[in-house]
Amino acid sequence: MSKTWSQVDLIREAFHYQSRFDGSTMVFKIDFPVTEDPLFPSLIKDLALLSKTGFRVVIVPGAKEWIDAVLKEYGIISGYSGPARITTGEAMPFVEMAAFHVAARFMTGFSGSQVDAIVGNFVRARGLGVIGGADMEHTGAVDKFYIESIRRVLELGMVPILPCIGWSPAGRPYNVPSDEIALSAATSLGAVKLFIISLSGGVKKGVYEIPESIEIGEQGRIIRLTPQEAAKIMELNSPLREKDDKALGELALAIKASIAGIERVHIINGGEEGAVLKELFSNLGAGTMVYADEYESIRALRSQDVPDVLRLMEPLMQQGILLRRTPEDIQGKKQDYAVFEIDGQIHACGALHDWGENQGEIAAIASDPAYANMGLGRRVVRYLIEKAKKAGLSRVFVLTTRTHDWFEALSFREASVESLPEKKRLVYDRSRNSKVFSLDL
Repeated sequence: MSKTWSQVDLIREAFHYQSRFDGSTMVFKIDFPVTEDPLFPSLIKDLALLSKTGFRVVIVPGAKEWIDAVLKEYGIISGYSGPARITTGEAMPFVEMAAFHVAARFMTGFSGSQVDAIVGNFVRARGLGVIGGADMEHTGAVDKFYIESIRRVLELGMVPILPCIGWSPAGRPYNVPSDEIALSAATSLGAVKLFIISLSGGVKKGVYEIPESIEIGEQGRIIRLTPQEAAKIMELNSPLREKDDKALGELALAIKASIAGIERVHIINGGEEGAVLKELFSNLGAGTMVYADEYESIRALRSQDVPDVLRLMEPLMQQGILLRRTPEDIQGKKQDYAVFEIDGQIHACGALHDWGENQGEIAAIASDPAYANMGLGRRVVRYLIEKAKKAGLSRVFVLTTRTHDWFEALSFREASVESLPEKKRLVYDRSRNSKVFSLDL
């Protein structure tokens, strides 16, 4: 009986998480050694299954080890400046060849699972130039993502594969670290999850120094961490970090992603059968989850916050992106507002207005441009969505004139004015012609 109930609980968990993340974008950064592991075909089947069942899967293949092997085979010397490869003009064609060879492994695997995948020039890159006296030549950084192209691929149910290559507007190729591509892709696409998959084994108790307060699972696995706890582990193990320790490097990437606003980052062992599905569809998971505990920073509006909120909103009101609001307007609906506070300073805000008929409007979203890379606006919206759920609302909507792409990345979908609750329809400003986007809870 207990075994039966255990299976039932597992099924319930799987349905809960499938419902919660259906239609969501997830980025998978997968190291090259994983592609040579005997369980790689099983991993591809699991990723194909996620794509087939409504998840938007984006793949970023690492290729460092294969690039090293190809350059060695052809006798090409590739030096480093710190952790970054110096990609010479002589090396660049072979780097491209290696990167696309690795990407083709994923395309072949998805094809075998009847899922279409595409490798495209989705990344615009710029050269790093000269760093510390070293000319980085064809080593670059992400300059821009062609987001609309990636979204069209995802809308078609296909899997975009982003190799570690980017191109300048003039067509010059650059070798871009896959970690950077994965982080930029996750933030640009509004991904709810970033998976970091390798054979490193992750940071485990007994191998690394871990604070006693950290939750530990079987075989020393760290189950979950806040970014602050992860940073503490990095600090305790700094001598290893200086030696370019692989597992600590993955943890550092997870911290960056959390700070950038990615809700959940999962560090997974690619050599474990079904690890991605276990991590995604069960509470205990199979890897280490780093999660941004944003609710510690988001709180209800206080009267003394009104000037700071208006300061954040003013540029957007001048541009016509937000409706004009007065201090009295905000004070009158103070209970609807929430603010994002960092070190006692307000850097983002938003509101949830209840219009009846179990529908709420998310409005007045504004954030400090200086903190744009932290995704504060997205985090406030997620907080307001959770607030709406707790209030028993079944649907939230937004009215927007210029930011519909941003809300689409958060899983909102276009709706009609007629779908608004009656009280909202009566005050809808048709001269403004705002678009309606909604999200069912």
